[in-house]
Amino acid sequence: MELPKLTKPDRYVGLYIVDFGDHCGVGFVAEEVAELLDSERYRHVKVYKIHRAAPDGTLELVGVPAERFQLEAGMFFYAADSNQAAADFKRLTALAVRSAPPCRAKVHLARRADGRCLTALIYPAEYDAEISAWLLAGGYRTQGPAEGGLDALRRYYDGRYGILDRHQLFAQRDHEIRTGRELLENLSVAVQR
Repeated sequence: MELPKLTKPDRYVGLYIVDFGDHCGVGFVAEEVAELLDSERYRHVKVYKIHRAAPDGTLELVGVPAERFQLEAGMFFYAADSNQAAADFKRLTALAVRSAPPCRAKVHLARRADGRCLTALIYPAEYDAEISAWLLAGGYRTQGPAEGGLDALRRYYDGRYGILDRHQLFAQRDHEIRTGRELLENLSVAVQR
């Protein structure tokens, strides 16, 4: 795979490279990659996330399996009681007001039949690292145990929690998302942004 020379390569950290086989494109956002992978024609492309960029233009890439774009992941913050869980929920939604998350996400305040309460943060799996960084940068802390990932999400859904409150979080976009015809018409462009 031959990559084009990038001016200001650090602007591409967190974006994706799509290898079409005969050419590649640099600078796709996750939603665009997901749309390509959903199509019959482009479902077999190879996808790499730009993890780091050096000033000389050298990029550190991480391969991303296509299945990752079809999955949800979650972070779950357990509480000793419903008051603590409600406070965790309120702090998390307040963080999203102060500083938008890196992607769309949903937050649940939930209780299981045995009375155990938690705050659940559910988001597209390809944003795992970005969500973790957002929570750390925002200083989000809880008093109880926490867990995260694909298996934790499965346990949450299997646990049949009752949702007491919910909130949808919307991302602040650094890049415009292209879809449909606009996306497809620009696939031959080596540098997407």
